[in-house]
Amino acid sequence: MVTPKGKLVIIGGAVDLGTSISSQEHIVKPDHLKFFDRGILRRLITESPKHEGSIVEIVTTASQIPELVGNEYIKAFNQLNVPKVNTLHIKSREDAGHKAYLDRIQKADVVVFTGGDQLRLSSIFGGTQFLQILKQRYQKENFIIAGTSAGAAAASTNMIYKGQSNEALIKGEVQITAGLGFIDSVIIDTHFVQRGRIGRLMYAVASNPGILGIGLGEDAGLLITEGSMMEAIGSGLIILVDGTNMVETNIYDVELGSPVSIENLRLHVMSIYDKYDLDQHKLYIKKVVKVEEGVFIQGQDTDLTK
Repeated sequence: MVTPKGKLVIIGGAVDLGTSISSQEHIVKPDHLKFFDRGILRRLITESPKHEGSIVEIVTTASQIPELVGNEYIKAFNQLNVPKVNTLHIKSREDAGHKAYLDRIQKADVVVFTGGDQLRLSSIFGGTQFLQILKQRYQKENFIIAGTSAGAAAASTNMIYKGQSNEALIKGEVQITAGLGFIDSVIIDTHFVQRGRIGRLMYAVASNPGILGIGLGEDAGLLITEGSMMEAIGSGLIILVDGTNMVETNIYDVELGSPVSIENLRLHVMSIYDKYDLDQHKLYIKKVVKVEEGVFIQGQDTDLTK
């Protein structure tokens, strides 16, 4: 498989107003959306070859309130001295084919998918020239694709789109479909720690032990380089569910609605600066020696998965 030249950033989200808003929830514009964390967004700009001169396109397709979310992103990047930030309010497959939009993503240095409903992302962009251009640029150029919440969940080839956390280890409760396909060896869940989604990620991995389950906490993200090296960014936690050493499960035997049993899933916890090699299935925990005046001084990596 060809190693991508681009970089993929997946973010767990936080106060994501576009995600699964129920009729009981009252939408109030916050003073500050926590998922616009200076550290994570700053890292996007640092990784981009043009830095503050980068052209950033915000794809708000997943959100129920695209204008609000898009404007908050513009303000957040502007505060980081990034002036060239635009929004793509693509609402249909027809929109996704407009030449003006295709031209804009050809010129962009960073493309960010916002939170909301990941099924909207897969159903609107799947099989389109828009998605094909993004994949080609990710493979061949020093180009950054980022997604938060639904935008992160949809980044992989296999995508969780439905499943109540408290019933996730019941056969049939977790629904998986095709995602956008930027990375094909993982499956991603978001708002992970705060919403207790460990069960549904375990179920997803048990049904396909060859993929790594990634549970992104809020204000937590992964920077994925060379298609396989993942670095934890942001202040939150990341839970990895590894099924490669799974001994047995009854997921294929039990009837729909029955509990599922799993033997020997492995769990890892990542925090900022830790790295995980997808090819080698190795976690490297970064030892912090000291921090002086906000500057991180790193120690040695420790491989804890041998």
